[in-house]
Amino acid sequence: MDLKKESGSFSTAPGFCPDCGTILPLCTEIGRVTCYACERKWDPEEVFGKMDISYQVKFRDRSTLNAKRGDEEEDDEPEGPIVERQCPQCKNNKMSYATLQMRSADEGQTVFYTCTKCKFKETENS
Repeated sequence: MDLKKESGSFSTAPGFCPDCGTILPLCTEIGRVTCYACERKWDPEEVFGKMDISYQVKFRDRSTLNAKRGDEEEDDEPEGPIVERQCPQCKNNKMSYATLQMRSADEGQTVFYTCTKCKFKETENS
């Protein structure tokens, strides 16, 4: 992050008030940024500079799903990381898992296992 000298009291990084150093909100008025702490008004270019934001939204490709006849859809992708654990139903040696804190914070988490072959689900309190 480049430090630059503004017309304020000290050098600040973009997005901070040059007078008091407080992080600045986005523009609340059209064309002006007002500091919450010292209430000084700034031009956005003066305090933010050129700040470009880019993002990418990835949608799931429906062509990768294998749809069955009826209401069910089968997804070949595992539901999480894969571990070596024997499925009690089909005896497959690979299951995916997900964890969640279901009980109080001083107790262990709940692990949800899903068989990668038959999709059998089981839980374990750790």
